[in-house]
Amino acid sequence: MSEPTPVYLIACGDAAQRAAQTATASAQTMGFKAWNLLRMAQLQLPVPPAFVLGTPCCANADTRAQAAQPGTWQTALHTLQAQLGQSLGDPRKPLLLSVRSGAPVSMPGMMETLLNIGLCEATVPGFLRQSGNPRLVWDAYRRLVATYGEVVAGLDPRLFEREAEALAAGRDERDLDFAELRTLTRRYLAVYAQSAGQAFPQDPQRQLSEAIAAVLDSWQSAKAREYRRVNQLSDDMGTAVTVQAMVFGNTGGRSGAGVGFTRDPATGEPHLWVDFLFNAQGDDVVSGRRSAHGHDELAQVMPLAWQALQDAASQLEHAFADMQDFEFTVQDGQLFMLQTRNGKRTPQAAARIALDMLDEGLIYADTARLRTRHLDAQALARSKVVSPDGLPLTPLARAATACTGVAIGEIAFDLERATARQAAGASVILVRRDAETSDIAALEAAQGLLTQRGARTSHAAVVARQLGKVCLVGCSELQLDEPQHSLRIGEHTLQEGDTLTLDGNEGLIYQGAVHTVVDEPVDLLARLAALHAHP
Repeated sequence: MSEPTPVYLIACGDAAQRAAQTATASAQTMGFKAWNLLRMAQLQLPVPPAFVLGTPCCANADTRAQAAQPGTWQTALHTLQAQLGQSLGDPRKPLLLSVRSGAPVSMPGMMETLLNIGLCEATVPGFLRQSGNPRLVWDAYRRLVATYGEVVAGLDPRLFEREAEALAAGRDERDLDFAELRTLTRRYLAVYAQSAGQAFPQDPQRQLSEAIAAVLDSWQSAKAREYRRVNQLSDDMGTAVTVQAMVFGNTGGRSGAGVGFTRDPATGEPHLWVDFLFNAQGDDVVSGRRSAHGHDELAQVMPLAWQALQDAASQLEHAFADMQDFEFTVQDGQLFMLQTRNGKRTPQAAARIALDMLDEGLIYADTARLRTRHLDAQALARSKVVSPDGLPLTPLARAATACTGVAIGEIAFDLERATARQAAGASVILVRRDAETSDIAALEAAQGLLTQRGARTSHAAVVARQLGKVCLVGCSELQLDEPQHSLRIGEHTLQEGDTLTLDGNEGLIYQGAVHTVVDEPVDLLARLAALHAHP
């Protein structure tokens, strides 16, 4: 018989309960994401209450099945409900939940997340009374139906995307009013029933059980296995499951979702590096299907939330003694922290961050030396676009830089083309509509990634940065015609196989191969030499 699934509480229950259940907690037993959530809660940062099913629940088919059973998590759910005064499935005060993965090491975007668990026909009226926001209610419900259809029922997400595009008729989804979102939800429900062969489940307990099972199953998804192979990670670690009270970034103009780094992950410069979407949920930013704003709009519209975020970022760096990659939501002007982890960074950023943190007294010299021990002139050198005749170069377009450097190669639209051309000795630029983590195998074969949509902090951009690939995202002028194997940028039409240059240093795209030179960061190398000269 299987051992009982370990269950941990975060920001809920009394002190004795938390102490008893977290005495054995670690990144290995509760997953790195949940472990850091617990640490943020202990720092008194604003973390929504949660419970966690530990990594042993992912060991085999029996433990996964046991973890999905209500008997495993019912007591923890009652504690969470008591903390919030809401209940899963209560038609008057419904509790809505997110269900997220979390391995002992960070695997950004490689497993599944479900939001808004608990919404159904019976709880919609209660959520409407609680929120007073019909647009929020129908936006949350239609998101749940679509995500549940994709993750749990295994439906093609394009089934739902086509319905949204047809109803929006070229408008941004955020411009749809509540009546249109209600209509869209009804269409989603019909698509779900027709495609899945059964109606969308109306029992919130069943939703939660199946969501937990789907998150655990995503440990064995193709993209998760490929990520572990590329990064030489053990298949035996397993993932935990975090079940957390929902906070909503889609309640209106004073709400939104964002992802940020406490320092620039491309250069290491000491300033917050944030992507933010107003009136959105977190998946809108990290999924790679939407382009985001920088921090300027957030600071202008919600200065108090921006200040709270700056304060939280400072606390995180002091507590974790490293650059952090964090996710957050702002609900009606109030900040909530949802995740933090050590941020992926380029070699140049790694060197500067370690040296700056040493100067700031955040880390010791031995730590700085350890973090920079493999960084030499070759590792820190980067290509730079130059004009051979001194005349200005004319780019095709601009895009947001997610990872610096210069990449020159043939256009490829999919995995088969990218891997075939790489095997033939060609350099490849992967061009995609969205920055999605399912492209990891193709990205590994490419020198760079260019996308039409997506944010600098999307999971795919994070993976590109970790793999050292030049990455430009959110090129609004880019139009893809995948059936014809061609793309259009402005007035220029290019075919698959034509050459592109991505200038990740300046965020520019050039037709053909441009001239480059190798640039070594002299000042940074001098600082590193001084650090390692005095062990």
